[in-house]
Order: sequence, then structure tokens, then C-alpha cells
Amino acid sequence: MSDIEKDVLPNGNDNGSYTADNIQVLEGLEAVRKRPAMYIGDTGTRGLHHLVYEVVDNSIDEALAGYCKQIDVYINEDLSITVRDDGRGIPVGFHEKEQKSALEVVMTVLHAGGKFNKESYKVSGGLHGVGVSCVNALSSHLTVKVYLDGKIFTQEYACGKPLFDVKEIGETTETGTEVTFLPDNSIFTTTEYHYEVLSSRLRELAYLNKEISLTITDYRQKDDAGNPISENFYSKLGLKEFIVYLDSSREKLMDEPIYIEGEKNGMPIEVAMQYNSSFAEYMYSYVNNINTHEGGTHLAGFRRALTRTLKSYADKSGMLTKLKFDINGDDFREGLTAIISVKVQEPQFEGQTKTKLGNNEVMGAVDQIVSEMLNNYLEEHPKEARIIVNKVILAATARHAARKARELVQRKGVLSSGGLPGKLADCSENDPSLCEIYLVEGDSAGGTAKQGRDRKFQAILPLRGKILNVEKAMLHKIFENEEIKNIFTAFGVSIGTEEDVKALNLEKLRYHKIIIMTDADIDGSHIATLILTFFFRYMKEMIEQGYVYIATPPLYLIKKGKEEKYCWTEEERLEIIANYVKDGKETGVHIQRYKGLGEMNAEQLWHTTMNPMYRTLRQITIDNAIEADRTFSMLMGDEVPPRREFIEKNAKYARIDA
Repeated sequence: MSDIEKDVLPNGNDNGSYTADNIQVLEGLEAVRKRPAMYIGDTGTRGLHHLVYEVVDNSIDEALAGYCKQIDVYINEDLSITVRDDGRGIPVGFHEKEQKSALEVVMTVLHAGGKFNKESYKVSGGLHGVGVSCVNALSSHLTVKVYLDGKIFTQEYACGKPLFDVKEIGETTETGTEVTFLPDNSIFTTTEYHYEVLSSRLRELAYLNKEISLTITDYRQKDDAGNPISENFYSKLGLKEFIVYLDSSREKLMDEPIYIEGEKNGMPIEVAMQYNSSFAEYMYSYVNNINTHEGGTHLAGFRRALTRTLKSYADKSGMLTKLKFDINGDDFREGLTAIISVKVQEPQFEGQTKTKLGNNEVMGAVDQIVSEMLNNYLEEHPKEARIIVNKVILAATARHAARKARELVQRKGVLSSGGLPGKLADCSENDPSLCEIYLVEGDSAGGTAKQGRDRKFQAILPLRGKILNVEKAMLHKIFENEEIKNIFTAFGVSIGTEEDVKALNLEKLRYHKIIIMTDADIDGSHIATLILTFFFRYMKEMIEQGYVYIATPPLYLIKKGKEEKYCWTEEERLEIIANYVKDGKETGVHIQRYKGLGEMNAEQLWHTTMNPMYRTLRQITIDNAIEADRTFSMLMGDEVPPRREFIEKNAKYARIDA
């Protein structure tokens, strides 16, 4: 029964009465505190960081309106956040309708602000209109300062309620708004901000908005000189620099990216694109700085223009005359990294999460701008044009080979209901929501896992060695790989279609927990990364649906007489050993370091790693698709320098256990 049903349905305790007295009206910001997930998605890490984005979006709106050039974000030692900009400052004058200061209205009333008036903001990102007031509602304490008309004004709030009226506290020559808030730990499951998550978003905003400076400072962390760590993000060229950043770990086919900028019907349109030697498609689309993960009409317009324009050029060039099969839209996008950013006055998004644009007029506008300017580029750059067409021909050839490989797999019956892999030890439960499958490194560990599992709901699929690195493999090689075929088949999902080689039918997924279980050594980490690369590139929906996990087997077993204790971290090992120290000595203590799953017997593996009552599973999520994309390309791609730079930068965090 859902929460809503619990609220309104009669129950036996009150004789089934349901009257007007049962109807509850939530005043002011109480609705946000009652159902926070409706406004920010969830109350975990993602929702926590969303609070920062809401406040920063207000500053970005000032920048889009031409009144802000500097935005500073501070992570304070008490886990509060401060966001400061040099915009106009929120108005503090008296609001006749609400009979209070306009500042208080903005901070405490949902659907209040200047974004709904196009005279104030032509375009804006946070179109729910609940941005900063929502942050206020979900903060145990919030302070806002406004620098306006030579004066400083302030107001403080507790759980969204004002502690005093807006008051003047000083004079200033600056303008802007400063918001400091402390997330309410009675609402959020965590209040620990991640520097990397916030810095990635600020970097993204800097690329999407030329010549705006964004700075992040973390007072919780210090550099070698004892100063808080800090980064500044600023882009002179916008998407042209963004595409170079995104493709830095891939082998580029052209010296310079293709850059398209124009305006249609008052709608600014910006596109940057670049071909590389990879076999994947990397598309990123934005509307008013919002990352539209599911695409929409702007992405559809770009794809339509790209396919039509390149096909026309390729036909006229005569380069397709010897090709014995047709080219489709996917072939024009293989190995393409592209960013599409549009600014729309009245965007219509599908769903409250704002991940898909629905405005039909945007499709035609993007199509026309991209077609015209891409055609000009191809005519003016014949060398690059030939490189692109040759890449398209290669992609079509690979797709044709992949289709044959897929048909061969189907003819052999691998995808039929009775054709489960021989190595799979399946479970007896038929409800996918209750079933889980362990992808285990090697036959030896797989055998131990089969002995230790609960056969009712746990399935085991041993994997032989390191699976194929899909980042560097062509499609037909991926579909021909035995281990990958076994994964597809065991899961019960489709292996792709002619129209979409990455299509998945999740309705047929046989397990709703997919658990990667590898050895706690370098090889195990490498295998886990290879599997995650495969999931990210070809089964991304399963990660997005929350089906993918990593098991965490213990690193140590510590024995003292008949007493046994497991340790999952080096810190736990030192803490337990400290309890056994007498007169400065490790007396009668035996320490076993588990470097492989096979070193544990079936009972130990079940108790520590597979038993739902005691195990710890790490769920794989995608907080930032762009950074995830870059990381997989850098770690698993052909380009060595970016990988070397990453290793050198992060080597200090590595630890070799005895």
C-alpha cells in the first residue's frame, strides 16, 4: 500500500470513518518537508547535492540575463554550503500582495520569483519555481544576505520559517546575493558533500556559459600549504572547449572540432562535435543548462540534420558507390562526440525530472541551423569531410558484420528460453524482483559461491578470466565474445536490434540484483572495471534502474584463540589488533589476508559476502554521466597520456596491503 493510500483509506481502528476532518492542508513550505522527494528527487546523496544546484541555478539565471560574472561556492567545515554571486541582488522592497518583503516571499513561498516574468529573465533553468524556497524548507538553518543599493540586508530561517524580519545590517559598494544553508539531518540520510560531484557540475556550467567565472572552495580539505583546496572554472570559448575536454582521452580524427552557433526565432543554438576512433556514440544535450539525459526534440533535430546532410554529401562525393548495403542513422554517429545546447524561453519538459524536451518548434530550429552550417563546413573542409565519410563507411561495415554475428547467435538458440549458459547455476525463484545473480571471477571462486549460496534466490555465473574490453572492440567482436554472450543470455535481455544495437528489453530481465564479485586484488579490480565498462556502454539502463551492485568481501580474518573477526578495511584491522596488544606486542593473533575469493570456504563466503543479513553491497549509480564517460574512456581506451596523468595524480591514494 502506498503512502497516499495510507493517508486517505479508512482503517479498522476508527470504524472506517472518513470525513472532512481527515483532510490535511499543508501550509507554506510544510509540503516540501513532508514529501521532499517530490521536489528534489530523493533524500540521499543526489538530493543533497541538488540543493546546491538549485541555489547556483539562481545565480546562473542572473548571468544569463547579463548581470552576473562571478559565482563562488564554499563547502564549510560545519557541512553548510555558501553560494555567493555578483548579480543584482534579490529585491528586498515591500511586496503588496504578500504584505512582506520580496526577499521573504522568494525565500518562503513556492512558485515565487522573477523567472515567471520574461521581462526579468528571458530564459532560466529552474522552472519549477521552488528552487531557493525548497532549499530553505529542507535546511535546519539558512541565512541570506543581499548586497543592494549600497546596503546589506539579511534574514535568517529555521526549517523554512523566518526568525526575524528582513533588516539592514551595513553598507557596501558591491551587489549580489549570498546564501548559506545547513541541510536538515532529520530529512537527509547523509549530509556529507562530495567535492568532486560539485566541482564537476560547476565545470559543466562554466563550459555551457561562456566568460562566467565559477569557483569552488572546500574548507574541510587542505592542500600541502595548509590552504583550503579550491578550483576556478572559466571558459572563453564555451562548447568548443567543452568538446576538447570530453574527448581528451580518445583518439581524435580531426585537428579541430566542428563548432556551430546560431539563433533561430529568438532561440540561441550552440553545437560542438568531433569524431574519434572509438566505436561508441557520445551525445550530450542541454536546455537552459539542464542536462536532458533522455534527449528530446533538440537532439532529434540534430540527429535528423546530421544524417541528412552527411548522407547527401557522401552520395555526391561518390564514396558510397562500392558499398553493398545501406547506411542508417547509427552509422553517422559512431565515434561521434557531440554537445547540443539550446536556450528556450518556454521549455516544455516531459516529467518532473526535466530530462526530455518536448517543444516541437525546437526540432525544426536545430535542424535548420545544423543543416546549413554543417553543409558549409563540409564544403569548406574536404579533407575532414572525407575522414568523416570513411568513418561512416567503417561503421556501416561493422554494423553489417554485427548483424550477421547476432543472427548466428540466434540460430544457435542461445537467446531461446531453454538455452541458458552451461556454467550458470540458476536459482529456483521465478520472481525477478526477488532474484539476484553473482558474476564471479573464475571457476574456482564460482564453485565456492555455488556451494555457499542460497539456491532459492541466488544464481551464480562464473566468468573466465578478463572479459573483453568493449571500449576498444568493434560490435561484431562484442557479440561474438563467449563471456558476453553468456551474460546477455543469463540475464534474459535482448542482444540488440537492427535499429539500435544497444536496445535492452528490461521486461525480460531475470534478476533485479546483479552483483559483481571479484578478488580483492589488482586483477580483481581490473575485471570489475571491465564488467562495469561493458554495463555502462551496453546495459546502461540496468545501472540507471539501480540493478547493478559490487560485493565487498572482507580483506582480513583475525583469529585469537577461538575468536574470529573479519575486517573490510585497513582501519578495522588496526582497531581490532589494538584490542589484543599487551605491553606493546601482537600476542597470539593470527592475521589472514584474503587476496582471492577462493581462499575462503563456502561458509565463510556466505557469511561475510553473500548473506543479506550481514553483507554489504555497493550500488552502482551514475551521478555524472559526463565524468563517468570520460573516466571509462581514459581507463579503458587507447590513449596512454591521459591514463598516465590520472595514475600520477591519484597514486598518493593507493595503498598496498601486507
